[in-house]
Amino acid sequence: MLIKRNQYLEHIRRFYESNLIKVLTGVRRCGKSVLLNQIKEELIDEKKVNEDHIISINFEDFNFPKIKNCDKLNDYILNQINDDKKYYIFLDEIQHVKQFEKVLASLRATQNVSIFVAGSNSKLLSGKLASLLVGRCKEFKIMPFTYSEFIKYYEENNLELPPKPLQNYIRFGGMPQRMDYTLEEDIKEYLKSTYYGIIDKDICNKIDRETFILISKYIINNVSKDFSIQSIVDYYNLNNQDNIYKKLIYRYLEKLEQACLISRVKRYDIATKRTLKQIEKQFVVDNGFILACNDSNKIFVSHALENLIYNELLYRGYDVKIGKTYKSEIDFVAMKDGKKCFIQVAYLLSSDDVIEREFGALASVRDQSPKYVLSLDDFDMSKDGIIHLNIEDWLLNKVDITLS
Repeated sequence: MLIKRNQYLEHIRRFYESNLIKVLTGVRRCGKSVLLNQIKEELIDEKKVNEDHIISINFEDFNFPKIKNCDKLNDYILNQINDDKKYYIFLDEIQHVKQFEKVLASLRATQNVSIFVAGSNSKLLSGKLASLLVGRCKEFKIMPFTYSEFIKYYEENNLELPPKPLQNYIRFGGMPQRMDYTLEEDIKEYLKSTYYGIIDKDICNKIDRETFILISKYIINNVSKDFSIQSIVDYYNLNNQDNIYKKLIYRYLEKLEQACLISRVKRYDIATKRTLKQIEKQFVVDNGFILACNDSNKIFVSHALENLIYNELLYRGYDVKIGKTYKSEIDFVAMKDGKKCFIQVAYLLSSDDVIEREFGALASVRDQSPKYVLSLDDFDMSKDGIIHLNIEDWLLNKVDITLS
C-alpha cells in the first residue's frame, strides 16, 4: 500500500530529461526506493519510455552481489546500452559501490543517459563526487512521511485512522513501514530494528558498536535541548570505567549526521543577522527514533513537538536556525529566498506564565519579520501582532506561515 509523494515528484519531474545527476538522499527506509519506482512508473506510463531503456540496480538486492566496484558497475551498465536513444539509469543505495563517482562522471560525459541515484548517506555529494561532478548534480533530500502524508496514507488505502492520529504521529513518527503495524509493542520493535539496522549497515564500521549505541541513544533522547559536548562526556564517564573524550563524541555526531539520522542546527544572532559557528541543538529525522532509543515508553511531548516542527519546516524547504536575542532564545528562525519569520513552539498555552514566556520571547525581537506561536490549543490567542496557530491545522496546510 503506497501513496504518491507529490511534493518530491513535482520537484524531480523538471529534471527527468536533464543530464544533471539526480541524487536522492535520506535515512534508510524513509521511502527513497519507492520514490525511484514511482519515477520509473511515470517515465513508462506518461513519457512512454520503453522498459528496455530503463536500467535499474538496487545494490542491496541479492541479485547484484558482485557489483561492488566501479569497473564492474561500468561494464554492467554499458552492456545494457544497445542504441543511441536515451537510457534512464536508477542506482539505489549506491554508496555500497567503491568509487561509484567515476562511473557517474563517465556515463554522463559519454552516453545519452538520465541518471538517478539514491543513498542513505548525506555525504554522497561530498569529497570525490563533488570534485568530479561539481555543478552537475541536483540533490533531493527525502524524509519520512509528514503528518499530512501520514493522514493521506490511511485515507487513500481505505484504512481506519488510529485513535487521536496526531498523538500517534507525535509518538511513533512517519517511517512509512511502521504503518504496517497497529500494536504499540510491534511499532516500537519495528522502529528499534530500523534504528539498529542503520547503525549496523550505515555507521558501525571500525568503531565500537556498544559505545556508539550508548552515546547515540543519549543524543537522540535529548533532541531539541541545548547541546553540550561536555554533558555527553560527563554522562558516559559517570556510568563507565573507560573514559570518553570530546573528539570521539564529535566523530560520532558526524556519523549520525552522515547517516541522515540527525540534523545539527546552528544559532542565528537576530541582532547582527549572522549565523554563528557553534551548534545549538540536535534534531532527529523522525520522532519514532526518540521512542526507539528510549528504554521506557515515555517521551517529552514538548521536545517531540519541537522536533516534529523542525522536520516539517525542512520538508517545506526552509533553512532553519535557532534564534538568539540579547536576553532570550527563539525556537526557530525559518528562512527562504532572503525572507524569514520567527517561531515559538509550545505544547499548550496552559497558563498566563506560559503565554507570557512564549509571546514575550517574540515580543523582544525588534526585527519586523512575522512572528508565530505554534501550539496544540484550539482557541486563537494571537496578540500584539504575534500570530498564534494550531499545530495540527498548520501540519495539514489549513493555515500557513508567511515570510518577509
